[in-house]
Amino acid sequence: MASFSEAELGYLLSEKRLGRLATVDDDGMPHVVPVGWRYNPEEGTIDVSGRNFAATKKFRNARSNPKAAFVVDDVLPPWQPRSVMVQGRTETIEGTGTGEGAMIRIAPEKIISWGLDATG
Repeated sequence: MASFSEAELGYLLSEKRLGRLATVDDDGMPHVVPVGWRYNPEEGTIDVSGRNFAATKKFRNARSNPKAAFVVDDVLPPWQPRSVMVQGRTETIEGTGTGEGAMIRIAPEKIISWGLDATG
C-alpha cells in the first residue's frame, strides 16, 4: 500500500474539498461522480460515503470491481492547478448496527500529486 507524503496530507486536510470517485461498471464503462470523503489515518485510506450509499451505482461498481481512482483538486489564481490522485483497491463496507453508514474504503496503491508546492 502506498503512503501519502506530508505535502499530500497537508493539502487533503487543509480544508474540506469535494472529491471525485471513478469506478468501473460490469460493462467496463467508467463512472465518475463527486463524493464526500475523509482521510482515515488509522488505515491510511480514503473512506467515501454518503446518503443511502449502499444503494448507489458507485457502491455496486466497487463491490463487483475493486479497482478505483479518486481525485481531489483545485486551481489557485492565476493558473496553478493542484491535485492528489489515488489509484487503488476498494473494500465495500455495509452499514453497521451502530448507525454508521456504508462506505467504500480505498487502499492507495499509487498516489500522484502535482502543484502542492503552491500550498505555501
